Order: sequence, then structure tokens, then C-alpha cells
Amino acid sequence: MAKTKQGKRDVDAYTIKGTNKVVRVGDCVLMRPADTDNPPYVARVERMESDGRGSVRVRVRWYYRPEEAKGGRRPFHGAKELFLSDHFDTQSAHTIEGKCIVHSFKSYTKLDNVGPEDFYCRFDYKAATGAFTPDRVAVYCKCEMPYNPDDLMVQCEGCKDCFLLTARRSIIHLEYLLWSGLGPNNE
Repeated sequence: MAKTKQGKRDVDAYTIKGTNKVVRVGDCVLMRPADTDNPPYVARVERMESDGRGSVRVRVRWYYRPEEAKGGRRPFHGAKELFLSDHFDTQSAHTIEGKCIVHSFKSYTKLDNVGPEDFYCRFDYKAATGAFTPDRVAVYCKCEMPYNPDDLMVQCEGCKDCFLLTARRSIIHLEYLLWSGLGPNNE
């Protein structure tokens, strides 16, 4: 353990109170909000230190939910989408209520089962300015909206375009292809 200022020491691991789950630097955690009606905050542990009397503090880098960011939630934001921010903070380790996994967007879309502890991130977010990196994402659907992994996307066998089934014109297009005999089996 490295020694830090005024008798504080870096800590390698912390066991979440009341559990056997161990948190280490680099882990993503769920942190208890002051208002228990809100969902837990999500953060990545950057550093942990003890004051020598058993009190552990964690330096975290916050993830923001779309509704917490400037611009708010948009239709292409998935329910489990987070933005990695440039907002750092130090909190008591006692506010950690669990561990979670924040996947890349690509690895999240390949999960067979998404559990309550699974989230994904495809943007970095500058909290002070509201800027996102990257400032654009790939568009796959005829409606020109970025992909939301919560929505079913299909590829039309007739024209090879992709459609979100939540987009009204996509449903109309699919109905037309099916009724006109241009569907996948009637080319």
C-alpha cells in the first residue's frame, strides 16, 4: 500500500458492507443516492484510501444517465445507456451498494442475457459543456436514428434496408413487402 498525505493509505480492495463482494480500483459500482426514490448512481472507482481508523473513501468517475445530461434522453438512448463523464468526486465507501458492469456498446449488443447489473456506454460526456465524444454515431435504419439495442431492428430481404420495428414507416414498408409477395420467400 502506498502512503498518501496526512496518514492516509491507498487501499487495494474494499468489501461492500453486508456482502462478500469486493471492489477494486477500476470496478464499476452502484452508489446509493440521497433520495431513495431515484435509481442508484453508477461510477467507476479510480482510487480508494483509508484514514487509518477504518474509514474508506473512494474517488470515483461518474457515469451519467441520458436524462441527467444536457439535451436529455433521446429515442435512440437505450434503457441501460450511460455516458462516461469527466466529473470526479470523493465519496464514503459506505455509499457503495453493489457492483455492476459497464460494457462497450459493441459488447453489450452481443450479450445473450442482459442482467440488472449490465449497462453500456458509447459516449464520453463533458459535464460542464454538455459536449459528447464522439459527436456522431453510425445510423443503420431508414429513419436515420442511431441504433437503440432495446428496439428490434430487422433487415428487409427485398430491398436490404434495415428498419426499426418501432418506426411507423418501417412497419408500413414491411406490411407492403409481405402483402405484395416481395417478402423473404417470394422474391
